[in-house]
Amino acid sequence: MNNTMNGLELRSLTTSGGQLRLSLETVNLDEPGPEELVVRVEATPINPSDLGLLLGPADVSTLRAEGTPEQPALVADIPQQRLAAIRARLDLPLPVGNEGAGTVVSAGSDVQHFLGKKVGMLGGGMYTQLRKLRAQDCVVLPGEASVEDGASIFINPLTSLGFVETMKAEGHKAIVHTAAASNLGQMLNKICLKDGIPLVNIVRSEAQAAMLRDIGARYIVNSTSPEFQAELTEAVAETGATIGFDAIGGGKLAGQILQAMEIVASRSMTTYNRYGSDTFKQVYIYGGLDTGPTVIDRTFGFTWSVSGWLLFLFLQKADPEVMARMRQRVIDELKTTFVSHYTKTISLNDALKPEILADCERKATGEKYLINPSL
Repeated sequence: MNNTMNGLELRSLTTSGGQLRLSLETVNLDEPGPEELVVRVEATPINPSDLGLLLGPADVSTLRAEGTPEQPALVADIPQQRLAAIRARLDLPLPVGNEGAGTVVSAGSDVQHFLGKKVGMLGGGMYTQLRKLRAQDCVVLPGEASVEDGASIFINPLTSLGFVETMKAEGHKAIVHTAAASNLGQMLNKICLKDGIPLVNIVRSEAQAAMLRDIGARYIVNSTSPEFQAELTEAVAETGATIGFDAIGGGKLAGQILQAMEIVASRSMTTYNRYGSDTFKQVYIYGGLDTGPTVIDRTFGFTWSVSGWLLFLFLQKADPEVMARMRQRVIDELKTTFVSHYTKTISLNDALKPEILADCERKATGEKYLINPSL
């Protein structure tokens, strides 16, 4: 067992001197506690949510390889004006990777039944060969599921289900979603189709629209269309959507969604109100595909809100019954609703190649890398 209790881990270090340094470090693990597991990590995705910690505010165009083949490293420059925003993490080497899957190689005295099982994991630090964590942060995969099936069992599935739970809890009946052809967006479509929830999908190309039509999506709007605002408004009118989830973040899209909702709400007003309609309109920003300013053009009165939505905060507040139901649904529909597709499987060493990380930073729809640290 001692031979299996150490391995390589990818660390992200931002220095007070203005440099990002990614490297592979050897870590040694103690024996697991009574309710802990040691898992050999065999599949872990590079999600957009991982890139914020992995790359920080570095200028990706300056990525360059350093080190040796045995101890590779990747270095990039951080503009001085961006350092203040990350002061709390300066000069701290941080492990990366929100979720993953692998095989349990050691188990504490109270969780011996996990030994040898394939599990999905949530808890950070997944870009590593061995991960020690609490058994409660793991889910045993169904017998027919591979570690690749279970690698993305948490972030996208629970986020898409969390959107639906938020919609219901706040009294809305339909959703608007941006970057809708993403892996997460496809999951949300399948959930809404199965549950009878109207969903307005905002995409950026006809190819993305075709992708969603192939899985049965009904309401699809292309943001590059000259008639985008009018088409979005009609889709909102048909669905009755009053809540949106925006993965883009920067730009005008959140405001355009609120404007469409206001126009639709105003159609039912019988008298003029200088404060706008009294229909509450909500847009949650949950991503940052566009890191520029969020522009809100006030064309929708006063009954609205734009705020942030974060999966981990949602999970902290969720009722245990809701959490159990969500997790069980992911397991039950792992190979259907919540299936994930990957462009390529790479090693930890590959993850330190400038061209691969630059490709990940593009966040292109349909392109997603999977790391297998055991390679």
